[in-house]
Amino acid sequence: VQLQASGGGLVQAGGSLRLSCAASGPTFGTYMGWFRQAPGKEREFVATISWSSNLYYADPVKGRFTISRDNVKNTVWLQMNSLKPEDTAVYYCAARRGLYSRVEKDYEYWGQGTQVTVSS
Repeated sequence: VQLQASGGGLVQAGGSLRLSCAASGPTFGTYMGWFRQAPGKEREFVATISWSSNLYYADPVKGRFTISRDNVKNTVWLQMNSLKPEDTAVYYCAARRGLYSRVEKDYEYWGQGTQVTVSS
């Protein structure tokens, strides 16, 4: 599975961005997730969605971010609203086969990152 993330950019605090991740290859049964890495910090879990669209979020983004997927288009999105400067990071999409996980090392497939910068 190859993943291609896009949609990052510069936005003011309170604004919105929508990230996309297009997958090529078989994604049936996978969890598709988003992680992020801020400068000087470890990469952290943001959200993940199962094949059947069960949703899981990290606490800092609950109520502001929405993950969704289209299994026909092989695409997952991350709608980010009410953005804060602390959301500034490189965002990565990832995929895993198997059970739910929010652990980075459990994800076998990774896309390149897309930069999100939120100005105050």
